[in-house]
Amino acid sequence: MNLLSSIFVAMKLAVFSRRAPAILLMAGLSAVAGCDKPATQISPSPIISFNEPTHAQPKLPTVKLYLGPEQMDAEMCATPEEERTGMMFRKSMGENDGMIFNLFETEQASFWMKNCYVPLSVAYIDPDGVIQEIHPLQPQETNPVVSTSNNIRFALETPQGWFDKHNIKPGMLIRSEKGSLMETFYPKQ
Repeated sequence: MNLLSSIFVAMKLAVFSRRAPAILLMAGLSAVAGCDKPATQISPSPIISFNEPTHAQPKLPTVKLYLGPEQMDAEMCATPEEERTGMMFRKSMGENDGMIFNLFETEQASFWMKNCYVPLSVAYIDPDGVIQEIHPLQPQETNPVVSTSNNIRFALETPQGWFDKHNIKPGMLIRSEKGSLMETFYPKQ
């Protein structure tokens, strides 16, 4: 894949992903890193869907989360497609409900609100389950809300103001009925 093709693919991914800046950076780095490869060493490309979500996803499996003395039921986004769709096109969220995202690797997280109609708050969470940052998310906002930390592995979306209302702050640990967040998404066999 030549440099222009890599950049085009990255731009299309960025347009259709909730984590656009991370995809652009990764694709840009891989495009630059791939510039020195001879044409005979081309690897097969993964199949990528460029279809932007057009409707809300069905309710996902839930897990009970414990945040200090508080608890909530959170839908688990466990696949890239579930993560990409998130709360898009949904018109409501229960007062004590959330959506927990597995980002699949530790990174600087970035979420936006394209096609999201419910005002939300997002907690960016490190691999140990500790909240690092909390940010408000405004409906239909297409500018990404980027974490200041590059040590983010999970994100938890809640109705806007939930963290403040329940006195949940950065530094607090999140666990689930299944154990740590890593154990929740990656159970031991």
